[in-house]
Amino acid sequence: MINNLKYVYAKYSFLLKQLVERDFKVKYKRSILGIFWSLLYPVLMMAVMAIVFSNVFKFSTPGVSYLTYLLIGLTYFSYFSEASNLAMSSVVANFSLINKVYMPKYIFPLSKCIFVGINFLLTLIPLYIIIIATGTGLNWAHLFLPYSFICLFLFTVGMGFILSTIAVFIRDMFYIYGIIITIWTYLTPIMYDIKIISNSTLQFLMKLNPLYQIINFARSIILYHNVPTLGQWAGCGVSGLVIFIIGIIVFKKNQDKFIYYV
Repeated sequence: MINNLKYVYAKYSFLLKQLVERDFKVKYKRSILGIFWSLLYPVLMMAVMAIVFSNVFKFSTPGVSYLTYLLIGLTYFSYFSEASNLAMSSVVANFSLINKVYMPKYIFPLSKCIFVGINFLLTLIPLYIIIIATGTGLNWAHLFLPYSFICLFLFTVGMGFILSTIAVFIRDMFYIYGIIITIWTYLTPIMYDIKIISNSTLQFLMKLNPLYQIINFARSIILYHNVPTLGQWAGCGVSGLVIFIIGIIVFKKNQDKFIYYV
């Protein structure tokens, strides 16, 4: 199945490129700031959330910059949230194209994840500006960060396959997922340190969250200048790969039925 996905990418890479380019044109059409929004948005979100959570709720991260801690979580989670939302609707939105021309249906959720992934790479610019501005500092362990990007991408693509499959059969999923992603946001330690959770059982359950594993891997490098432990490497990798494989299986098993739910 993974080999099949590689074959699809090799054969339809031009179409994939066109779909990604189309998404960029649609998103930034008639936009004055254009792609600059990809740099400005996370900074504005961080500023608002930092004011609210550090001053109103008194959240802090002793020993490290709270701004950097917050922006790492926002950057990673925002990619997942936006990409999974777009991937979920990608098959349904392209039913007219699927009915006219044969093409692998994998390509639609995949193109959305790549499109948002390019924006994600741009958001690393303000992240590193904050890292430098807050005195967090850089070290050679940052060379391991691309591993977390890959795991995040695999996890998101897998979720995109699962969500886009469900959305074909159950259109209510578009509304349900809005609730799910809101709950998921607060169950992922983005604005707060997981150590403030006093209940050890709840803390353990929250650590099973794949996004926690991936974000924690990045924070270990950026905030604490540590080379991630073997457990962190495994947790991050398993979080991405397992969901990716499940997503492929679910999508492949159901894709031939999509035509009956136009």
